[in-house]
Amino acid sequence: MGYLKPCSVFLLLVFFVACVSGEDPYRFYTWNVTYGDIYPFGIQQQGILINGQFPGPQIESVTNDNVIINVFNSLDEPFLISWNGVLQRRNSWQDGVYGTNCPIPPGQNFTYALQVKNQIGSYFYFPSLALHKAAGGYGGLSVASRPMIPVPFDPPSGDFTILAGDWYQKSHTELRAILDNGNNLPFPDGIIINGHGSNPITFTVDQGKTYQFRISNVGLTTSINFRIQGHKMKLVEVEGTHTLQNIYDSIDIHLGQSYSVLVTADQPPQDYYIVVSTRFTSKVLTVVSILHYRNSEGTVSGPFPLGPTIDTEWPIEQVRSIRGNLTASGPRPNPQGTYKYGMINTTRTITLQNSAPIINGKQRYAINSVSFIPSDTPLKLGDYFKIQGLFSLGSISDNPTGGDGYLQTSVMAADYRAYVEIVFHNPEDTLQSWHIDGHFFFVVGMDIGQWSPASRLSYNLIDAISRCTVQVYPKSWTALYMPLDNVGMWNVRSENWARQYLGQQFYLRVYSSANSWRDEYPIPLNALHCGKSNNKYMETSSMN
Repeated sequence: MGYLKPCSVFLLLVFFVACVSGEDPYRFYTWNVTYGDIYPFGIQQQGILINGQFPGPQIESVTNDNVIINVFNSLDEPFLISWNGVLQRRNSWQDGVYGTNCPIPPGQNFTYALQVKNQIGSYFYFPSLALHKAAGGYGGLSVASRPMIPVPFDPPSGDFTILAGDWYQKSHTELRAILDNGNNLPFPDGIIINGHGSNPITFTVDQGKTYQFRISNVGLTTSINFRIQGHKMKLVEVEGTHTLQNIYDSIDIHLGQSYSVLVTADQPPQDYYIVVSTRFTSKVLTVVSILHYRNSEGTVSGPFPLGPTIDTEWPIEQVRSIRGNLTASGPRPNPQGTYKYGMINTTRTITLQNSAPIINGKQRYAINSVSFIPSDTPLKLGDYFKIQGLFSLGSISDNPTGGDGYLQTSVMAADYRAYVEIVFHNPEDTLQSWHIDGHFFFVVGMDIGQWSPASRLSYNLIDAISRCTVQVYPKSWTALYMPLDNVGMWNVRSENWARQYLGQQFYLRVYSSANSWRDEYPIPLNALHCGKSNNKYMETSSMN
């Protein structure tokens, strides 16, 4: 498939309109993905740019908007973009990971049709193939509430997106070669904020006014801590959920997570440090930006505000304090707390345990002993065309096996509208971060040690936060309640990108036998085909 002609785009949009509510607004974007020179640490590197920008363009939308993004791949290798936290109800065809989509070939394009249906909040997009994320290609994505549905705070005077994370001076191809050769990635070279590491960027505010900061950890391997010299932060939203408005001096943000805070410029007019530093690392990396008062009478001065220590108890207490605001409206005109998640009986418990086995003499990573290997055809296409031999349901167990690690294209079967308990158990000394595409879940509990059925007595069944990415501390467990309310083939993965690349992921096939548009949209007319789906697509086309 080459570049789309205008008439083809029109026909595609007619199809998209048939799939979504006709009165919801549309936002159109055209992106050209290229290589280009970037200078995160003042030294030239090759980065992945979108429309010449690193980070890429900000997507600003409103609940229920249809976001149409035509992506041209001008790289010399296949490319995909995924949407971290954007649910894609009934539409895993737009998820942008290899298990659901064929990559965009070099010199070709693909038009994503997203609808931010019944969503609000702070998210980001990123390149999902190989280690492209190590070269950039990511950007912010925000979804504002519809005017008729109030948010639980006054409109801020400004809105800033902060995309922070660890960074390597080695190219993404060099990093990929390290992993392919069975070695671990080296320690990152530094931390960057919005593409800057050695040259601090400035966020300008007016004294006395309040601003919203949307902060995402877009790094590869490392948790971070965020803080602003001399200023408190009021947490108001986490990945689409309005929170109790607790005040924090600093906030830990783990890989793949997004937080939204309000900061009031209530200090004497001068410049202040915005500090991001690594967490749970033996060597602490730090980067600063500047909070600049427009009527500043002095430059930034003094030591950086100190971050938290490396102990585990403090961060667990902090994350337990992050709870849902039951009186706040969500993206629909009803309070978030009307969904009584703690009163629903779970029908299945799935325990997922991470490990780091050596397989065939090389470092791999696994879940319940299975280290994922991709098939030559995206699993969603294979499932749709009933292609045999790509995967088998039940190829990953509901519980840790205790056995040695092995390679498998792992897919777990799940029933549409089931309500499940998922327990992540981390026996390793390193912090883990997990993301589940296409779903939100309630973080009902976490603690140090081994989970047991008695651990349910400590669950928060009233106002747990609902989100799509969660951490599991070293030698600890985290428990979730999750409604399987989105049909499709969905990626469950480590947000540590080296671990994800080397097998710490699998796919959850949420299945409905109804075969109805009510449950899942049909395959898009512009779907790319690759691997064994090429032949099936040609056979299907010839019959129509």
